[in-house]
Amino acid sequence: MCGIAGFWRRGWSAEEIERVVVGMTATLRHRGPDGGGSWCDEAVGVALGHRRLSIIDLSPSGHQPMVSASGRYVITYNGEVYNFGEIRQDLESRGAAFRGASDTEVILTAIEEFGIKLALQKFIGMFAFALWDRKLQELVLVRDRLGIKPLYWAQFGNLFVFGSELKSLRACPGWAAEVDPDSVAAFLRWNHIPSPTTIYRGVEKLAPGQILRIGNRGKVEIETYWDPVEMARRGLKERETSSIPECLDELSERLNQSIAHRMISDVPLGAFLSGGIDSSVVAAIMQSRAGRPVQTFTIGFGEYGYDEAPYAKAVAAHLGTDHTELYVEPSDALKLIPDLPAIYDEPFADSSQIPTYFISRMTRQHVTVALSGDGGDELFAGYTRYHWANWVWKYFSHIPFPIRRRLGAALSSSPPEFWNAVSHAIPQGARPQRAGERAIKLGKFMEQPDADSIFRSQHSQWDFPEDLVNGCTEPVTLHDRKDLAVLVPNFVERMQLIDLATYLPDDILTKVDRASMASGLEVRVPMLDHRVVEYAWRIRPDLKYRNRTSKWLLRQLLYRHVPEALVTRGKSGFAAPIGSWLQGPLRDWAETLLEERKLRQLDIFAVGPVRRSWEQLLSGRNWLESKVWCVLMFLAWHDQHMSATDIGDAMRTSPEIFCHRASPWQG
Repeated sequence: MCGIAGFWRRGWSAEEIERVVVGMTATLRHRGPDGGGSWCDEAVGVALGHRRLSIIDLSPSGHQPMVSASGRYVITYNGEVYNFGEIRQDLESRGAAFRGASDTEVILTAIEEFGIKLALQKFIGMFAFALWDRKLQELVLVRDRLGIKPLYWAQFGNLFVFGSELKSLRACPGWAAEVDPDSVAAFLRWNHIPSPTTIYRGVEKLAPGQILRIGNRGKVEIETYWDPVEMARRGLKERETSSIPECLDELSERLNQSIAHRMISDVPLGAFLSGGIDSSVVAAIMQSRAGRPVQTFTIGFGEYGYDEAPYAKAVAAHLGTDHTELYVEPSDALKLIPDLPAIYDEPFADSSQIPTYFISRMTRQHVTVALSGDGGDELFAGYTRYHWANWVWKYFSHIPFPIRRRLGAALSSSPPEFWNAVSHAIPQGARPQRAGERAIKLGKFMEQPDADSIFRSQHSQWDFPEDLVNGCTEPVTLHDRKDLAVLVPNFVERMQLIDLATYLPDDILTKVDRASMASGLEVRVPMLDHRVVEYAWRIRPDLKYRNRTSKWLLRQLLYRHVPEALVTRGKSGFAAPIGSWLQGPLRDWAETLLEERKLRQLDIFAVGPVRRSWEQLLSGRNWLESKVWCVLMFLAWHDQHMSATDIGDAMRTSPEIFCHRASPWQG
């Protein structure tokens, strides 16, 4: 795993080009602590930079940026192509010769032999790379199908710049971005900033499954080579009709192949293990394929309801893994929080960012590569919210909307204490937990006009961010696509697809990438092998949610390795107890950021709603923690990145570069 960065800009001297690209890649040292390199062409103004975390082919022959055998292509590449051995054999049968043993060289040779598009269809893995075509004078950026690896880009006049993280772009002279209020609004709804937008106006993420090209005229062209909506549509047309045992065997075979590919490494590897279904499946198959105990790792919290470490320990004991666990204290989180804006580069507020960082840091002390179970919920309908939203729509949609909306408003407008008191009339064994919170959520969902609006509301931290952020228009996302209900009629499957295309790459995979890379750890996600993803979309819905049990087919696979009783429990997310921390050890930090005078000076938010949510959280309404955490993460980011002194590493080291006269694209 690595970090990449670079630019295209005419008019700088060779010395300036080298200095800038080295400065950009230096900001990514955490992603590639084992070495770095750069390649520059002064005549055209192109520079490619690389930081290396050595996983495959630890020798100098794997050094990047790498020039192809013919000299036509130069690549800087982040990721892993797991089937590079098979592709290499095919290329050798066609007469290709190789200098080393890296997957980078295989990628370059495949592109020379087949062209970019056909080569991409052959790659199984996670990757983001930049390719300079010396013949066509064209720079090409590519991101993997599921968006496991990140890639950012921007164009400021005659400067085109790219990198694995925004910090590398900020280090380039000519950076001229400003905060985009539309993205702030999107962030307050989703907890993250959805692709292709970023927190900066004019700066974009390359979306998963896309190819970007820019030539001498400076025109950016983007095309899609793998589309999740089209993939899902094909899967629904090719629905599996096999028996349950046959489907189970097929799923087992695909996951075994995927995990076998991801166990190829020239350095030690292990697995994250929460004790849940997804991570337990991955750890179990790894252990079944290993000749010695696999190293597994888990994080625990002392707070009730957040500690899954005992479950993970029990699964590890049954599988016979070499298990390590770490308990995180509030004081640990307090020390980490100032670093979160630097780790994530733009506002990011999934509170599981905290345990993900700690498990990554702990794991890196033992191994260099870890496998995780991410993606199982999206593929096998594991999220509780899917079935909750489906239940609400199933039982309340028959009520005419005007009446349903009034009933919902009555539910959601009553204080939670009232519903808690009402719930005491229900016998204790049947009494719902957190009755007040659930009544308010139910009311909020009943106020929605259709099923998709319920799902959108479920995901939303702030329901009306346009009322909260000054001068914004919320960006359109896949949630707003009107034809999706026709393409994917099943409501649960539609929610899965939206999450696969949005929440998974922009939240879950972003979290894992930044947390792991901040620790110099490579994380691989076998559930997101595109062959597994495509097969999962052919599996019938009744094999995913069956007898009121989510991920039913995946569970049957797990039961081949682990007793059912060991993993049967209610689902809990990989979250931190943010509410109790904000009311306790993190309160002073939060109060400083949320001070009313400071909010008014910032002039980004409507101050009243922000302050009310904070005061209600302090009064014990813990379900508001995600709303407040969202605002806090933006404010912490803004304090660190938008201060007058934050002008980028390159500016601090080479201020004269900023004064260099711009040249037009064509010289």
